[in-house]
Amino acid sequence: MDKALSDRLAPLRARIDDLDEQILDLLNQRARAALEVGEAKLDFDADGPILKPEREALIIRRLQALNGGPFPAEAVAAVWSQIISTCRGLERVLTAAYLGPQGSFSEQAVFEHFGHAVTGLRCESFDEVFRAVEAGQADVGMIPVENSTEGAVNRSLDLLLNSPLKVLGERTIRIHHNLLTRSGNLDGVRQVLGHPQALAQCQSWLSRNYPGLERLPVASNAEAARLASLDPTLSAIAGDAAAQAWGLVAVASGIQDDPQNQTRFLAIGAMDTLSSGRDKTSIILAVPNRSGAVYEMLAPLATHNVSMTRFESRPARTGQWEYYFYVDVLGHREDEAVAQALSELQHQVAFFKVLGSYPRQ
Repeated sequence: MDKALSDRLAPLRARIDDLDEQILDLLNQRARAALEVGEAKLDFDADGPILKPEREALIIRRLQALNGGPFPAEAVAAVWSQIISTCRGLERVLTAAYLGPQGSFSEQAVFEHFGHAVTGLRCESFDEVFRAVEAGQADVGMIPVENSTEGAVNRSLDLLLNSPLKVLGERTIRIHHNLLTRSGNLDGVRQVLGHPQALAQCQSWLSRNYPGLERLPVASNAEAARLASLDPTLSAIAGDAAAQAWGLVAVASGIQDDPQNQTRFLAIGAMDTLSSGRDKTSIILAVPNRSGAVYEMLAPLATHNVSMTRFESRPARTGQWEYYFYVDVLGHREDEAVAQALSELQHQVAFFKVLGSYPRQ
Protein backbone atom coordinates (compact mmCIF):
# COMPACT_ATOMS: atom_id res chain seq x y z
CA MET A 1 0.00 0.00 0.00
CA ASP A 2 1.20 3.50 -0.82
CA LYS A 3 2.67 5.14 2.32
CA ALA A 4 0.71 8.36 1.83
CA LEU A 5 -2.55 6.40 1.66
CA SER A 6 -1.53 4.25 4.62
CA ASP A 7 -0.76 7.35 6.71
CA ARG A 8 -4.16 8.83 5.81
CA LEU A 9 -6.06 5.63 6.60
CA ALA A 10 -4.34 4.90 9.91
CA PRO A 11 -6.16 7.52 12.04
CA LEU A 12 -9.51 6.73 10.33
CA ARG A 13 -9.15 3.05 11.10
CA ALA A 14 -8.14 3.86 14.67
CA ARG A 15 -11.31 5.94 14.96
CA ILE A 16 -13.42 3.08 13.61
CA ASP A 17 -11.83 0.71 16.13
CA ASP A 18 -12.65 3.15 18.92
CA LEU A 19 -16.25 3.53 17.73
CA ASP A 20 -16.62 -0.25 17.51
CA GLU A 21 -15.52 -0.55 21.13
CA GLN A 22 -18.08 2.08 22.14
CA ILE A 23 -20.80 0.28 20.20
CA LEU A 24 -19.87 -3.02 21.86
CA ASP A 25 -20.03 -1.42 25.31
CA LEU A 26 -23.44 0.10 24.53
CA LEU A 27 -24.71 -3.25 23.25
CA ASN A 28 -23.73 -4.88 26.52
CA GLN A 29 -25.42 -2.09 28.44
CA ARG A 30 -28.55 -2.67 26.38
CA ALA A 31 -28.37 -6.42 27.01
CA ARG A 32 -28.14 -5.86 30.76
CA ALA A 33 -31.14 -3.50 30.63
CA ALA A 34 -33.09 -6.12 28.67
CA LEU A 35 -32.30 -8.71 31.33
CA GLU A 36 -33.58 -6.33 34.00
CA VAL A 37 -36.80 -5.92 32.01
CA GLY A 38 -37.14 -9.69 31.94
CA GLU A 39 -36.64 -9.94 35.68
CA ALA A 40 -39.23 -7.23 36.28
CA LYS A 41 -41.76 -9.06 34.10
CA LEU A 42 -41.18 -12.28 36.04
CA ASP A 43 -42.08 -10.51 39.26
CA PHE A 44 -45.53 -9.75 37.87
CA ASP A 45 -46.26 -12.53 35.36
CA ALA A 46 -44.04 -15.59 35.22
CA ASP A 47 -46.00 -17.00 32.28
CA GLY A 48 -46.09 -13.81 30.23
CA PRO A 49 -45.02 -13.90 26.58
CA ILE A 50 -41.38 -13.37 25.73
CA LEU A 51 -42.32 -11.76 22.42
CA LYS A 52 -43.75 -8.24 22.17
CA PRO A 53 -44.28 -7.56 18.44
CA GLU A 54 -45.76 -4.10 18.93
CA ARG A 55 -42.88 -2.99 21.20
CA GLU A 56 -40.25 -4.31 18.77
CA ALA A 57 -41.93 -2.52 15.86
CA LEU A 58 -42.06 0.74 17.81
CA ILE A 59 -38.35 0.55 18.67
CA ILE A 60 -37.32 0.15 15.04
CA ARG A 61 -39.71 2.81 13.71
CA ARG A 62 -38.52 5.32 16.30
CA LEU A 63 -34.88 4.75 15.40
CA GLN A 64 -35.62 5.01 11.68
CA ALA A 65 -37.35 8.33 12.31
CA LEU A 66 -34.34 9.58 14.30
CA ASN A 67 -31.81 8.34 11.76
CA GLY A 68 -30.08 11.15 9.90
CA GLY A 69 -27.92 8.91 7.69
CA PRO A 70 -25.83 7.98 5.91
CA PHE A 71 -26.70 4.64 7.55
CA PRO A 72 -29.71 3.41 5.48
CA ALA A 73 -33.14 3.10 7.08
CA GLU A 74 -33.45 -0.50 5.85
CA ALA A 75 -30.16 -1.31 7.56
CA VAL A 76 -31.46 0.20 10.81
CA ALA A 77 -34.31 -2.32 10.69
CA ALA A 78 -31.98 -5.22 9.88
CA VAL A 79 -29.41 -4.38 12.55
CA TRP A 80 -31.88 -3.66 15.34
CA SER A 81 -33.96 -6.72 14.53
CA GLN A 82 -30.88 -8.78 15.30
CA ILE A 83 -30.04 -6.75 18.42
CA ILE A 84 -33.59 -7.19 19.70
CA SER A 85 -33.49 -10.90 18.85
CA THR A 86 -30.21 -11.37 20.72
CA CYS A 87 -31.40 -9.48 23.79
CA ARG A 88 -34.68 -11.40 23.75
CA GLY A 89 -32.68 -14.61 23.59
CA LEU A 90 -30.80 -13.72 26.77
CA GLU A 91 -34.14 -13.93 28.55
CA ARG A 92 -35.33 -17.02 26.68
CA VAL A 93 -34.66 -18.25 23.16
CA LEU A 94 -37.74 -18.22 20.94
CA THR A 95 -38.62 -21.44 19.07
CA ALA A 96 -40.01 -20.86 15.58
CA ALA A 97 -41.65 -23.53 13.42
CA TYR A 98 -41.49 -23.31 9.63
CA LEU A 99 -41.53 -25.39 6.48
CA GLY A 100 -38.11 -26.98 6.07
CA PRO A 101 -35.59 -28.41 5.57
CA GLN A 102 -32.63 -26.04 5.91
CA GLY A 103 -32.44 -23.25 3.36
CA SER A 104 -36.15 -22.75 2.70
CA PHE A 105 -37.67 -19.35 2.03
CA SER A 106 -39.76 -19.89 5.18
CA GLU A 107 -36.52 -20.15 7.17
CA GLN A 108 -35.33 -16.92 5.57
CA ALA A 109 -38.61 -15.23 6.57
CA VAL A 110 -38.16 -16.45 10.18
CA PHE A 111 -34.65 -15.02 10.44
CA GLU A 112 -35.62 -11.71 8.83
CA HIS A 113 -38.64 -11.31 11.09
CA PHE A 114 -37.44 -12.70 14.43
CA GLY A 115 -33.67 -12.40 14.03
CA HIS A 116 -31.13 -15.22 14.17
CA ALA A 117 -31.26 -15.72 17.95
CA VAL A 118 -34.06 -18.27 17.62
CA THR A 119 -34.27 -22.05 17.65
CA GLY A 120 -35.68 -23.27 14.36
CA LEU A 121 -38.13 -26.16 14.27
CA ARG A 122 -38.20 -27.45 10.69
CA CYS A 123 -41.49 -29.05 9.68
CA GLU A 124 -42.44 -31.19 6.69
CA SER A 125 -45.75 -29.43 5.99
CA PHE A 126 -47.76 -26.34 6.83
CA ASP A 127 -50.04 -28.59 8.89
CA GLU A 128 -47.09 -29.55 11.08
CA VAL A 129 -46.18 -25.89 11.57
CA PHE A 130 -49.64 -25.21 12.98
CA ARG A 131 -49.61 -28.36 15.11
CA ALA A 132 -46.20 -27.52 16.59
CA VAL A 133 -47.34 -24.06 17.71
CA GLU A 134 -50.74 -25.24 18.92
CA ALA A 135 -49.09 -28.01 20.98
CA GLY A 136 -46.55 -25.62 22.50
CA GLN A 137 -43.56 -27.25 20.80
CA ALA A 138 -42.85 -23.87 19.22
CA ASP A 139 -43.59 -20.33 20.39
CA VAL A 140 -44.35 -19.04 16.90
CA GLY A 141 -44.69 -20.26 13.34
CA MET A 142 -44.10 -18.75 9.92
CA ILE A 143 -46.29 -19.58 6.93
CA PRO A 144 -46.54 -18.20 3.38
CA VAL A 145 -49.99 -16.86 2.49
CA GLU A 146 -49.66 -15.22 -0.92
CA ASN A 147 -47.27 -14.82 -3.82
CA SER A 148 -47.20 -11.87 -6.20
CA THR A 149 -47.14 -14.22 -9.21
CA GLU A 150 -49.27 -17.21 -8.22
CA GLY A 151 -51.63 -15.69 -5.65
CA ALA A 152 -52.85 -17.34 -2.46
CA VAL A 153 -51.21 -20.29 -0.76
CA ASN A 154 -54.47 -22.14 -0.29
CA ARG A 155 -53.40 -24.67 2.33
CA SER A 156 -52.24 -21.86 4.62
CA LEU A 157 -55.59 -20.10 4.24
CA ASP A 158 -57.51 -23.28 5.06
CA LEU A 159 -55.41 -23.88 8.18
CA LEU A 160 -55.91 -20.30 9.38
CA LEU A 161 -59.66 -20.82 9.14
CA ASN A 162 -59.75 -23.69 11.62
CA SER A 163 -56.81 -22.92 13.92
CA PRO A 164 -57.08 -21.04 17.23
CA LEU A 165 -53.71 -19.40 16.51
CA LYS A 166 -53.47 -15.67 15.86
CA VAL A 167 -51.48 -13.64 13.36
CA LEU A 168 -48.62 -11.79 15.08
CA GLY A 169 -46.82 -10.18 12.17
CA GLU A 170 -46.07 -10.15 8.47
CA ARG A 171 -42.91 -10.40 6.39
CA THR A 172 -42.61 -10.00 2.63
CA ILE A 173 -39.45 -11.29 1.00
CA ARG A 174 -38.14 -11.18 -2.55
CA ILE A 175 -38.17 -14.64 -4.11
CA HIS A 176 -35.10 -15.34 -6.23
CA HIS A 177 -35.20 -18.80 -7.81
CA ASN A 178 -32.22 -20.73 -9.16
CA LEU A 179 -31.97 -23.93 -11.16
CA LEU A 180 -29.55 -26.02 -9.12
CA THR A 181 -27.63 -29.28 -9.58
CA ARG A 182 -24.67 -30.99 -7.94
CA SER A 183 -22.39 -30.25 -10.90
CA GLY A 184 -23.63 -26.87 -12.06
CA ASN A 185 -24.73 -28.32 -15.40
CA LEU A 186 -27.58 -30.52 -16.64
CA ASP A 187 -25.53 -33.44 -17.95
CA GLY A 188 -27.57 -36.56 -17.17
CA VAL A 189 -30.31 -34.56 -15.43
CA ARG A 190 -33.83 -35.68 -16.32
CA GLN A 191 -36.09 -34.05 -13.73
CA VAL A 192 -36.54 -30.73 -11.97
CA LEU A 193 -38.01 -30.66 -8.46
CA GLY A 194 -39.64 -27.77 -6.64
CA HIS A 195 -42.57 -26.68 -4.52
CA PRO A 196 -45.70 -26.48 -6.73
CA GLN A 197 -45.74 -22.69 -6.33
CA ALA A 198 -42.09 -22.45 -7.39
CA LEU A 199 -42.67 -24.64 -10.44
CA ALA A 200 -45.59 -22.39 -11.40
CA GLN A 201 -43.52 -19.23 -10.83
CA CYS A 202 -40.84 -20.54 -13.24
CA GLN A 203 -43.01 -22.37 -15.78
CA SER A 204 -42.44 -20.00 -18.72
CA TRP A 205 -38.67 -19.95 -18.19
CA LEU A 206 -38.53 -23.75 -17.95
CA SER A 207 -40.69 -24.17 -21.05
CA ARG A 208 -38.43 -21.85 -23.05
CA ASN A 209 -35.09 -23.15 -21.88
CA TYR A 210 -35.51 -26.77 -20.76
CA PRO A 211 -38.83 -28.11 -22.03
CA GLY A 212 -37.55 -31.69 -21.79
CA LEU A 213 -37.09 -31.62 -18.01
CA GLU A 214 -39.86 -33.48 -16.23
CA ARG A 215 -41.30 -31.30 -13.45
CA LEU A 216 -41.98 -32.97 -10.12
CA PRO A 217 -43.61 -31.19 -7.15
CA VAL A 218 -42.20 -31.74 -3.63
CA ALA A 219 -43.06 -30.36 -0.19
CA SER A 220 -40.65 -27.42 -0.36
CA ASN A 221 -37.84 -25.94 -2.43
CA ALA A 222 -35.39 -26.79 0.32
CA GLU A 223 -36.53 -30.41 0.13
CA ALA A 224 -35.96 -30.26 -3.64
CA ALA A 225 -32.43 -29.04 -2.99
CA ARG A 226 -31.82 -31.79 -0.44
CA LEU A 227 -32.96 -34.48 -2.86
CA ALA A 228 -30.92 -33.00 -5.71
CA SER A 229 -27.84 -33.09 -3.49
CA LEU A 230 -28.25 -36.88 -3.25
CA ASP A 231 -28.99 -37.69 -6.91
CA PRO A 232 -27.07 -36.35 -9.94
CA THR A 233 -30.06 -36.99 -12.20
CA LEU A 234 -32.14 -34.40 -10.33
CA SER A 235 -32.18 -30.62 -10.47
CA ALA A 236 -33.94 -28.31 -8.03
CA ILE A 237 -35.62 -24.92 -8.02
CA ALA A 238 -34.50 -23.16 -4.84
CA GLY A 239 -32.92 -20.03 -3.45
CA ASP A 240 -29.35 -19.10 -2.59
CA ALA A 241 -29.65 -20.28 1.02
CA ALA A 242 -30.73 -23.76 -0.06
CA ALA A 243 -27.92 -23.94 -2.60
CA GLN A 244 -25.38 -23.13 0.09
CA ALA A 245 -26.97 -25.44 2.66
CA TRP A 246 -26.96 -28.46 0.33
CA GLY A 247 -23.79 -27.84 -1.65
CA LEU A 248 -25.46 -27.22 -5.02
CA VAL A 249 -24.30 -25.09 -7.93
CA ALA A 250 -26.52 -22.83 -10.06
CA VAL A 251 -27.08 -23.83 -13.67
CA ALA A 252 -29.01 -20.56 -14.01
CA SER A 253 -30.00 -17.81 -11.57
CA GLY A 254 -33.07 -15.60 -11.40
CA ILE A 255 -35.28 -18.02 -13.33
CA GLN A 256 -38.58 -16.74 -11.88
CA ASP A 257 -40.89 -15.44 -14.62
CA ASP A 258 -41.58 -12.23 -12.69
CA PRO A 259 -38.37 -10.43 -11.68
CA GLN A 260 -40.34 -8.68 -8.90
CA ASN A 261 -41.59 -12.00 -7.52
CA GLN A 262 -42.40 -11.72 -3.79
CA THR A 263 -44.03 -13.88 -1.15
CA ARG A 264 -45.84 -12.61 1.92
CA PHE A 265 -45.50 -14.62 5.11
CA LEU A 266 -47.48 -14.43 8.33
CA ALA A 267 -46.08 -15.05 11.80
CA ILE A 268 -48.55 -17.02 13.94
CA GLY A 269 -48.78 -17.71 17.66
CA ALA A 270 -51.10 -17.97 20.63
CA MET A 271 -50.91 -14.36 21.83
CA ASP A 272 -52.73 -11.14 21.01
CA THR A 273 -50.65 -8.22 19.78
CA LEU A 274 -51.30 -4.72 21.10
CA SER A 275 -51.47 -1.63 18.92
CA SER A 276 -48.19 -0.30 17.52
CA GLY A 277 -49.80 2.74 15.88
CA ARG A 278 -49.33 1.40 12.34
CA ASP A 279 -51.08 -1.92 12.12
CA LYS A 280 -53.04 -4.28 9.97
CA THR A 281 -55.94 -6.57 10.88
CA SER A 282 -56.77 -9.86 9.14
CA ILE A 283 -60.28 -11.31 9.26
CA ILE A 284 -62.30 -14.14 7.70
CA LEU A 285 -65.92 -13.58 6.71
CA ALA A 286 -68.73 -15.53 5.08
CA VAL A 287 -72.12 -14.40 3.86
CA PRO A 288 -75.27 -16.15 2.66
CA ASN A 289 -75.35 -17.03 -1.04
CA ARG A 290 -77.75 -14.32 -2.18
CA SER A 291 -77.72 -11.23 -4.36
CA GLY A 292 -75.91 -8.24 -2.89
CA ALA A 293 -74.52 -10.13 0.13
CA VAL A 294 -70.86 -9.34 -0.60
CA TYR A 295 -71.64 -5.67 -1.23
CA GLU A 296 -73.48 -5.45 2.08
CA MET A 297 -70.61 -7.26 3.81
CA LEU A 298 -68.12 -4.60 2.74
CA ALA A 299 -70.37 -1.62 3.48
CA PRO A 300 -69.28 -1.17 7.16
CA LEU A 301 -65.66 -0.77 6.04
CA ALA A 302 -66.63 2.03 3.67
CA THR A 303 -68.94 3.65 6.24
CA HIS A 304 -66.13 3.92 8.79
CA ASN A 305 -63.39 4.78 6.27
CA VAL A 306 -61.44 1.59 6.92
CA SER A 307 -59.09 0.78 4.04
CA MET A 308 -59.04 -2.77 2.72
CA THR A 309 -55.68 -4.03 1.41
CA ARG A 310 -56.53 -7.62 0.56
CA PHE A 311 -59.65 -9.54 -0.46
CA GLU A 312 -59.29 -13.27 -1.16
CA SER A 313 -61.98 -15.95 -1.47
CA ARG A 314 -61.87 -19.69 -0.77
CA PRO A 315 -64.68 -22.22 -1.35
CA ALA A 316 -66.50 -23.20 1.82
CA ARG A 317 -66.76 -26.81 0.55
CA THR A 318 -70.46 -27.02 1.34
CA GLY A 319 -71.47 -27.80 -2.22
CA GLN A 320 -73.64 -24.68 -2.24
CA TRP A 321 -71.19 -22.33 -4.02
CA GLU A 322 -70.49 -20.52 -0.76
CA TYR A 323 -67.17 -18.88 0.06
CA TYR A 324 -65.01 -17.67 2.90
CA PHE A 325 -63.49 -14.24 2.33
CA TYR A 326 -60.04 -13.42 3.68
CA VAL A 327 -59.80 -9.68 4.24
CA ASP A 328 -56.95 -7.44 5.43
CA VAL A 329 -57.70 -3.90 6.61
CA LEU A 330 -55.47 -1.09 7.80
CA GLY A 331 -55.57 -0.41 11.52
CA HIS A 332 -55.71 -2.34 14.78
CA ARG A 333 -58.92 -4.04 15.91
CA GLU A 334 -58.94 -1.72 18.96
CA ASP A 335 -58.76 1.45 16.83
CA GLU A 336 -62.12 3.21 17.02
CA ALA A 337 -62.99 3.09 13.32
CA VAL A 338 -61.86 -0.51 12.87
CA ALA A 339 -63.63 -1.62 16.06
CA GLN A 340 -66.91 -0.05 14.90
CA ALA A 341 -66.65 -1.59 11.44
CA LEU A 342 -65.86 -5.03 12.85
CA SER A 343 -68.72 -4.81 15.33
CA GLU A 344 -71.19 -4.11 12.52
CA LEU A 345 -69.69 -6.84 10.38
CA GLN A 346 -69.96 -9.41 13.14
CA HIS A 347 -73.70 -8.82 13.47
CA GLN A 348 -74.53 -9.09 9.78
CA VAL A 349 -72.36 -11.88 8.36
CA ALA A 350 -72.85 -15.63 8.59
CA PHE A 351 -69.27 -16.24 9.78
CA PHE A 352 -66.81 -13.88 11.45
CA LYS A 353 -63.29 -14.51 12.71
CA VAL A 354 -60.51 -12.06 13.55
CA LEU A 355 -57.18 -13.71 12.76
CA GLY A 356 -55.25 -10.96 14.51
CA SER A 357 -53.99 -7.39 14.49
CA TYR A 358 -50.26 -6.89 14.03
CA PRO A 359 -47.64 -4.29 13.03
CA ARG A 360 -47.43 -3.54 9.32
CA GLN A 361 -44.11 -4.28 7.70
